[in-house]
Amino acid sequence: MNPLKSVAGTIIAGVILAVIIAIFLPGEHIVGVPAKSIVIWLHVLAGVTWIGLLYYFNFVQVPALGEAAADEGGPGGAGIAKYVAPRALWWFRWGAAATWLTGATYLYLQGMLHHAFTLGLMGDAPNPYANMIGIGAWLGTIMLFNVWVLIWPNQKKVLGMVEATPEQVAKAKSIAFMASRSNTLMSIPMLMSMIGPGHGWFM
Repeated sequence: MNPLKSVAGTIIAGVILAVIIAIFLPGEHIVGVPAKSIVIWLHVLAGVTWIGLLYYFNFVQVPALGEAAADEGGPGGAGIAKYVAPRALWWFRWGAAATWLTGATYLYLQGMLHHAFTLGLMGDAPNPYANMIGIGAWLGTIMLFNVWVLIWPNQKKVLGMVEATPEQVAKAKSIAFMASRSNTLMSIPMLMSMIGPGHGWFM
């Protein structure tokens, strides 16, 4: 069976290929692979899923649905709202949760969880790594809150997954839109703060 014919098969095949590449790279890096290496790998994979879908919603789906609504003779956006959006939102919200959890786990394994969430200001001396990664962690935490508390509950009203009056749907659209746009804005400094500590404190 061709693994590319299913999402699960594609993901499994990708993981297997990554492991094969790692095994055949020169050096002794495979001996005693630390748990934090696996966790950060999962963190990046989950983060790409989350932020990729965030950008898809903001740069592709929302503008396209706006154009569809304005096109009186067109097919409309019912197909996207019924088939695409619920699936995309499933991957979006669980990608967000997995990103936060793996990020927090990585910081814990590094002994940096407390330092990051106090921005490196609670020790004997300021900690630039904790300060930078902590800003990213806090931005990610706010974004996770927005996903689960503002975007997802309101999108369920917009998509008709829960009952809502037309007024409630209109309000839900506005809340979900602004929370999603806020997350898009915050994602830019968040990514800088996450990558920066490994690249001279700035990308």
